[in-house]
Amino acid sequence: MGRLFGTDGIRGVANADLTPELVLRVARAAATVLGRGAPGRVMIGRDTRLSGPLLEAACVAGVCSVGGEAVRCGILPTPALAYLTVRGDAMCGVMLSASHNPIEDNGVKIFGRDGFKLPDPVEDEIERLLEGPDALPRPAGAALGEVADDPGSADRYLAWLVSLARGRLDGVRIVVDCAYGAAYDLAPCLWRELGATVIPLNAAPDGARINVGCGSTHPAVLQEAVRREHADLGFAHDGDADRVIAADERGNIVDGDGIIGVCALHLAARGDLPGRRVVTTTMSNLGLEQALARAGIALERTAVGDRFVLERMRELDAPLGGEQSGHVIFLRHATTGDGLLTGVQLANVLLESGRRLSELASMIERLPQVLHNVRVEQKAGLLDRPEVRRAIEEAEHALGRRGRLFVRPSGTEPLVRVMVEAATQEEAEATATAVAWAIARAAVGE
Repeated sequence: MGRLFGTDGIRGVANADLTPELVLRVARAAATVLGRGAPGRVMIGRDTRLSGPLLEAACVAGVCSVGGEAVRCGILPTPALAYLTVRGDAMCGVMLSASHNPIEDNGVKIFGRDGFKLPDPVEDEIERLLEGPDALPRPAGAALGEVADDPGSADRYLAWLVSLARGRLDGVRIVVDCAYGAAYDLAPCLWRELGATVIPLNAAPDGARINVGCGSTHPAVLQEAVRREHADLGFAHDGDADRVIAADERGNIVDGDGIIGVCALHLAARGDLPGRRVVTTTMSNLGLEQALARAGIALERTAVGDRFVLERMRELDAPLGGEQSGHVIFLRHATTGDGLLTGVQLANVLLESGRRLSELASMIERLPQVLHNVRVEQKAGLLDRPEVRRAIEEAEHALGRRGRLFVRPSGTEPLVRVMVEAATQEEAEATATAVAWAIARAAVGE
């Protein structure tokens, strides 16, 4: 088989590519590898997808079949599961979610006992156990694993988030778009606990509508609500709440780049950004890099994917990093991107600075940027086609030093992403369209 684990775990169409039989086998192998022959406790969480209970049952069966203890934590954000894995003295955590992907998809994300996603060699070891005959342990009788429920898991995570706030938000109006996902209850509860007046959107556990026309991938919904409700602040999460996109009091979007910039400038001004360095990806806007440079902060870029950002952050001991998409990592507090934690940290900046988000975000002047997603059947080899290479080279020559072109296959979806930054919106749009058109034609063999 090809490599199952991608940049963010295993993903596929639930009950088609990602079958319960596969999840059971992965759970058996992971519990054996991570338990070092003596499987222990495995924390299991899921988002609201309709396929969640199906795959949860398979995961529980797999863990118990090798003698492990399966702890069902129910519907939780992905970062909550990582947090609980560490605090629950578990050997690993398994999150069943496809994050921002469509409703038919689901995924398996595995966190080690330290709360970090598994390194490649460990994932490879798990996969090797799937390729041959299943010779994993099959205890019987009293040696079988047990199943337990943890109904208080969400409350413990919520209490931790509240403890990180540096003040009350009484009188502040906050819109929260929960994307019908894992934060449907926790996100509104968080801001109410801190005293804010909350206007919740799409805040129901509706797995048939998760991410559909809402959440961080459709921020226009948040913008409209902030303006309509005369709110002071807005947040939009994705299906598993490891991302967040913010909106200022005018309804202007502040994406991951903006959030990282606002927080980095604030921390550096307080002398609280060791190394004066942040980590982002090749997709982050050049305007962010320029704004940070003016403040003496270096921006380090990695390949796209929060795992690459996190790896580089750990190498550099950088406390802050993330992606334009809204994955933001505060490494002092968390082991993964956490949309709710990011919201608390951004609110702390507003409280401590006494300034509005629109004012803080205006310090980061962004170059016009256009992103086109080209849907393709087969990504392999597509960017090496002569006509695609020619289109890319012509675009790069035309942009020169006035902008950037970045083309990459998605790690989680059948898409090729074309990102262009240029001096004007018109130039960025025209360049992105030309390259995207060349890729689309090559994909269908024209």
